[in-house]
Amino acid sequence: MTPFDHYFHTIMTQGEYEAHRDHSATVEAHHLLLAIAGHEGTTAHRLLAEVGLDRGGVRAALDREFEHSLNAVGISAAAYHLPPAGGAPKSPGMGASAKLALERAFTTVRKKDLDSAHLLAGILRAQVGTVPRALALSGVDREALLERAQAT
Repeated sequence: MTPFDHYFHTIMTQGEYEAHRDHSATVEAHHLLLAIAGHEGTTAHRLLAEVGLDRGGVRAALDREFEHSLNAVGISAAAYHLPPAGGAPKSPGMGASAKLALERAFTTVRKKDLDSAHLLAGILRAQVGTVPRALALSGVDREALLERAQAT
């Protein structure tokens, strides 16, 4: 196994954990982003940390996006006590946003050249969805971060 294979396995395993923790039936791109942000010592982690997105920063951005989405339909998370999400399956499946992120990451470079920045770039290339909304609400320039990930 290559170093990237080990990294990828770790990110996928941690992404499943994040999905399970969120009581999600699927692993989505934002779960992979949380996993990447929590895996220190990689180029992707450094790029995220440089814009204030360690694991806690990503979680805060995602929480902000969730509240914003609720407010958009007239629901205030502060005004209501939201019940915990239902139980998630023991092994969440791959969601559409995660599949697309991986596809974008893997189709841009040969397998032997893959590294953590490619995986991050695959997530950042999404122009719509939870991750772009969360980054925008946090004041992170997704396009600039994507350019930096692609340049490494």
